[in-house]
Amino acid sequence: MTIESSPSTATTFGEDWVAGVLSQASGVRINGAVVSEGLEHRTLLNPTDNTAIAQVGYGNADHAAAAVRAAEGALPTWSATPAAERATALRRIAAGLSDAANHEQWAGLITTETGKRTPEAAAELKLSAVYFTTFAQLLENQAEEEFRAVPGFTHRVSPRPLGVVAVLTPWNFPVSIPARKIAPLLAAGCTAVFKPSELAPLSSMVLARLLDEHLPTGVVNTVLGDPDEVADLWLADERVRAVTFTGSTRVGRLVAAAVSDRFLPAVMELGGCAPFVVLGDANVAHAVDTLMIAKFRNNGQSCIAANQVFLARSISEEFLSLLTEKTAALTIGDPREADIDLGPLAPAQDPTRITRLVDDAIREGGEALVASRSVPSAGNYVSPQFVKNVPLDSALFAGEVFGPAAGIHVFDDVEEALALHYATGYGLAGYVCGTDLDRARGVAERMRAGIIGINNATPNYPGAPFGGLGLSGMGYEGGLKGLEAFQSFHTVAEVRV
Repeated sequence: MTIESSPSTATTFGEDWVAGVLSQASGVRINGAVVSEGLEHRTLLNPTDNTAIAQVGYGNADHAAAAVRAAEGALPTWSATPAAERATALRRIAAGLSDAANHEQWAGLITTETGKRTPEAAAELKLSAVYFTTFAQLLENQAEEEFRAVPGFTHRVSPRPLGVVAVLTPWNFPVSIPARKIAPLLAAGCTAVFKPSELAPLSSMVLARLLDEHLPTGVVNTVLGDPDEVADLWLADERVRAVTFTGSTRVGRLVAAAVSDRFLPAVMELGGCAPFVVLGDANVAHAVDTLMIAKFRNNGQSCIAANQVFLARSISEEFLSLLTEKTAALTIGDPREADIDLGPLAPAQDPTRITRLVDDAIREGGEALVASRSVPSAGNYVSPQFVKNVPLDSALFAGEVFGPAAGIHVFDDVEEALALHYATGYGLAGYVCGTDLDRARGVAERMRAGIIGINNATPNYPGAPFGGLGLSGMGYEGGLKGLEAFQSFHTVAEVRV
């Protein structure tokens, strides 16, 4: 099969780009252009009301193979491009992401696909821009190291790009998670084959178009498709030299197994079951507000969402009273409306899944914090809920919920809370609330987590490394460690004779 492509019609980034991606109805961009041949078109549904958003063209194994060829062909030139020029390209991409002219339509598309509130979608675009500026700066600051510790010897250490990287991303942050992966690999001098999520591909395709606008042909090649048609081929291809994946622990195991024989470098951000520990000296009002963000941000569908809520007994009554009031007051509905707190869940099956987790925990002895409430009849909505006295072995408390629900356990000794946290096997994120910062830091230091917020519901920062432990994955994203994830290091030892 010959892959034919048609060039983009827009030459500058603006409001017409989103409309262009919708009209092209293609989830494939190879060698800097839209591919229209050989696609299987499927209907993408709006989780708000289950109406059709657009017809989207899925690629197949032929497209996946063509993407690898393009990325391999672009690698010598891009890897040899001076660091200053690569940094300039990253800053131009960041400028496109920051362009106010496109924010309304692009943020609206993110909301339409994922169900997240429009302000959160706009914030996602801004965060995505920061990833590109951050890695441009990190690249410019990275220098060859030189050591002369041994008399007569000079050791020089220099970074090298790993090569073609497979980028596999989820739907819940369809722009910022790809940005978090693509920005550092581009800075490192790698090229990419990129598979967006099947649930929210259009927002990612706008990013793919922006990347093509500012990068040489073939540096990033995007193929939307079924995992067995696209991802499996890339993971088995000898030309692919690294993989970066965000998704569930179950799928992460499959990815890890697929690349283990080749010892392929892999960055894997997997599932989470984040503890949220409220100490006895906490400012209760601030702690409740922090939990409301940590739990319900992105409709609760975030890898770092608070999942196990631990309350010190001395403040539990006051905390639960205020939490009940605030949870009951949440407004549920169309996320495009200004006064909405929670929108629909993106996967159509998730309301049933979340309801089952809550019902099972209550049937096993837990108590619902708030009364059940009605939600819009059309769309993928579910009522938010906390379960008090949650059974400690329930899936709601000991597994990844990925939705607007969580279990609550009152503790007398923080050691008990930490032991229950360790028992899950996850290690992605954690939260501690307390006014005695030394004590709060002591608890945070003992958590098994890659990122921890103290009195802070949004601890992620592009300039700092973030990575999971245990069932939550391996490797780092963000900061210098995130850049080095896509580099090898050459040490040359020379002797002057």
